[in-house]
Amino acid sequence: EAFGKDHAVKIRHLKTFYKVALEDSTWTMDGVGEADEKELLQHFDKCARVYQSLTAPSRAVISDVTKRMGEGMAEFVGKDLGEGTQTVDEYNRYCYYVAGLVGEGLTRLFHACGYESAQFERDALDPKLCTASHKQGGLDKSMGLFLQKTNIIRDYLEDCVDGRAFWPKEVWLQYATDTGSLSEFAHPAPGSGREARALACLNHLVTDALELVPDCLSYMYMLTHPDIFRFCAIPQVMAIATLDKVYNNKNVFTGVVKVRKGLAVKMIMTCGSKRGIEGWFYTFATEIRRRVPDSDPSAKRTRAACDKIIQLTKGSAPMSVLNMIVFIVAAVAGALAAYTRLLP
Repeated sequence: EAFGKDHAVKIRHLKTFYKVALEDSTWTMDGVGEADEKELLQHFDKCARVYQSLTAPSRAVISDVTKRMGEGMAEFVGKDLGEGTQTVDEYNRYCYYVAGLVGEGLTRLFHACGYESAQFERDALDPKLCTASHKQGGLDKSMGLFLQKTNIIRDYLEDCVDGRAFWPKEVWLQYATDTGSLSEFAHPAPGSGREARALACLNHLVTDALELVPDCLSYMYMLTHPDIFRFCAIPQVMAIATLDKVYNNKNVFTGVVKVRKGLAVKMIMTCGSKRGIEGWFYTFATEIRRRVPDSDPSAKRTRAACDKIIQLTKGSAPMSVLNMIVFIVAAVAGALAAYTRLLP
C-alpha cells in the first residue's frame, strides 16, 4: 500500500478527508490506489468543486457521512484481515461503514433534494422498523448491507488471492476444520469433504444476506419518485440474482461467478415498478429454495428466509407456462359464455 506500515498517516487522511479533500478545491493525491481509484484521487479537485456547488443541505449530508465513514474505515486500519473479520458483529460493522452509511447518505439526500418526503427519511432511518438482526440502524442500513454482503460473498477467491478477506471467522471456522484457515476453501478437490464444508459455509453466509431482503423491500415500497425507485431497485435485484447464482455453487471457490449479461439487461429493463422487482425477488427466492440440500446445516434457516421473501412477493409471481395456458383458456371460455348470453 502507498502508506506502507505507517498506519498513523493513513488514519489521519481517513479522519480528515471530509474537511480537507471536500473543502479544498485544489486538493489531489497521487500514488494511492490503482486504475480508476488512482485516477479519481489524482483529479479529486474536480469532485470538490462539484461538491462546493451543491446546496447547503446536500453538502451537510455528504460531509457528515464522509466523516463517519472515514472514522469507521480508520477503525480497520492495521487489523489483520487475512483471515476475515473476527465476529458476525464486526462483519456487520464493516459493511455498515462501507455501505450502510451510503444507504443513509442517499436516503437523506433524496429528501434534501426534494425527491422524497421528510416522513420517508424518518421512517427509512428508524431502527424500530428494521427487522434484520444486524443492529446497525434502520432500513437504509439493510439496503447497504445487502449489497455489500453479496459482493463479499461473491468475491471470496479474488479477496483470498489479494491476501484480504471479510468472511467472519465466527462463521467460517465452524466449517474450516482441516486447517483452521479461511484459504482452506480455495480450489477444493471435487466431491471432497472440504468442498462440502466450503459450500456449507457459503450457504450460511448467503442465508445471512437473504434475511436482509424484507427490510430492503420495505424501503423500496416507501419510495415515491419513479427515478429514485429505479435507482435503488436495480442494484437490489442484481444482488438477489447474484445470491441465486452463488448459492451452493462450488465455482465461487475456483473462479469468477457472474450474472449473465442478458439476464442483467432484462432485470434492468423491468425494475421500474413494485410488481417488476417483486417478480424477480420471488423468482430467485423460489429458485434458491428449490436447491437447498436437505443435508445443509443452514437448510432450515435458508428455507425460512426464502419463504419470507416468497410470502412478501407472491402477488407478483410470474406465471408458469401451464398457469398461463389455464388462464387463457379460462378467459376465452368466459368470453364465449358472455357472448353466448348476448345472442338472441
